[in-house]
Formats: sequence, C-alpha cells, structure tokens
Amino acid sequence: MNTEVMDFFGLQKSFKQAVFLETAYSKQLIQNIKHAISNGGIIALTGMVGSGKTTLLRKIQQELTEEKQIIIARSLSTDKKRVTISTLYTALFLDLVKEKNFNAPTQPEKRERKFLELLKKHDKPVALFIDEAHDLHGQTLISLKRLIELAHDGSRTLSVIVAGHPKLGNELKRSSMEEVGARTQIFTLCIPKESHIRYCEWLLKQCSRKEIKPHDIILPEALELLANSLVTPLQINHYLAQALEKAYLTGCKPITIEIIQSVLAPDLDGLEAKLARNGYGLGALCEALNAKSSDVKTYLRGQLASGKSQEFNKEIHKLGII
Repeated sequence: MNTEVMDFFGLQKSFKQAVFLETAYSKQLIQNIKHAISNGGIIALTGMVGSGKTTLLRKIQQELTEEKQIIIARSLSTDKKRVTISTLYTALFLDLVKEKNFNAPTQPEKRERKFLELLKKHDKPVALFIDEAHDLHGQTLISLKRLIELAHDGSRTLSVIVAGHPKLGNELKRSSMEEVGARTQIFTLCIPKESHIRYCEWLLKQCSRKEIKPHDIILPEALELLANSLVTPLQINHYLAQALEKAYLTGCKPITIEIIQSVLAPDLDGLEAKLARNGYGLGALCEALNAKSSDVKTYLRGQLASGKSQEFNKEIHKLGII
C-alpha cells in the first residue's frame, strides 16, 4: 500500500505492522502448547498457509523467554528439505553454548555426549522450534524422536515444536510414520469463521488514526462479505489492501460491496487453491496421490477421466481438504 492510499483512508501504518491479536481461542491454544512443551516430546502446530502459525510461535517464544523457565532454541535454516539431524544439532549448540569460538563436535558419539553435557549444565528444559516443518524429511523427524529419547535417558526434558501446513499433520498420521506420529501431540490453528469480522475491525483500528472508525473505511456489509469470503488472516490482509487501493483509484470511500466483489479472486475456493493452502503443491500432490504430474495437472483442470478423477477425489478427501 502506498502512502497516498494510506492518507486517503486515515491509515498510519501498514497491515504488516499490526501486533498479535489475542483472543480467548489463541490464549487457550498457547496455554495448551506451553503445557505440552513443559512435559517434553514432539509437538506439532499445523494450519493453512497464512493462518498465523509463525505469529503464534513468536508469541509462545516471547512468553517462555519472559518466564525464564525454559531455554529457547530455533532452527533458522530456510531450506527445510535439506535439514538433517546434524543441522538441528548445530542449531541447538549455537543457542545453548555461550562460549566464543566453540567448535561443535561433528562425530556423532562425541556430539551426543556434548549435547547431554549442555543439558545438564543448563539444568532447564529446552524447547527447539522448527517453523515450515512440512518440508522436513521423514528420517529427520524420526531422528528428532531419538534425540528426545536421548535427553529423556539423561533425565532431561527436551521439546521439539514443529510447525507447518496441514500436510505436516497428515504425514504424521500416516501408518508408515507411526513411530513418530503416535508420540506427537498435534495442535491445529483454525481461526473460527465468526472471528473474522472481529479480526478485520481490529486490524483497521490497529493501523488507522485514533479518530478513524472501521466503518469510515469500509461499509459494514462490505466488511461482512470480505470476512465471510476468506479463511485466513493473510487472505484478509491481502484482499483488504487490494480493496483499499482500488477504492482510492476510483475515489470511493468507504469501501462498498461492489469494490470487494471486484477484487476477490474468482478461483478463491477452487480445488487447486484449497490444496495449495493446505501445503499440497504439484510435487506434494503427486506424492500423496502416487500419480504422474501430467495426470494431476489434467485432474486439476477438470479433464481427467471420471473413474480416475473419483479415485483422486477419494484420496484428497482423506487429507481433509474436500
């Protein structure tokens, strides 16, 4: 959003600068996850693209840091497909060791023993946070399970919090991943539909001047249409910003239903869009359906033979998407 649009509607900061919206739902979810962390083990937080997982993780880390009862470690590697247990040991050593010029052991036996020494030295539970974990390899998840067992055998508490798209939860529920999945507490971030209007109003209040009311910016019926048409905060931020820009160009204030209708994508609720929001791009979908990319592309275009299409529908239904 450019400054002209912001000035026109009385906004003083962008939507990206809005702080965390605390609700009864988010408070309870945070408390549940923190309780799980205090007990150790693998904790998974899943939610659609743009549902606020990363924001929620930041809030949890902030609270744990302020409480000073649990040591926070984070994996910052951006290429999660290449992350191995060695990568995660490196992350743990970097956050747990305060000595300068420390060289983390690379030989497995020495590495594990040094890690146990660090846990004993700190004498506090440790929580390792891994965002975008839907791209982690299955073997890495299995190794994390063994890492937690190692800590437990040393009478120490280690939690690994993995966050990712619903695909992560589906992977953990597969029978082939039972070794890890059966030991994982899975929490799902799903903002209730009835909270969307409240989120829209909160967002506008956060970002506008004090004297500006949400309905000075967007008509109540337009706000309701926007809120009821979308499923995640990211979508709301995106389409509301588009509506503001279009309304500015046409000199329309407050935003009307017609403006909202004009900016909403026609394929917003299409199957391909729903799959993408759940973490199933073409590659992941081919793997889930055990199908060739050409067949999947034909299916997404609605041109696959009916028998094969029904087979795909059944498998996607198992994923909880349709």
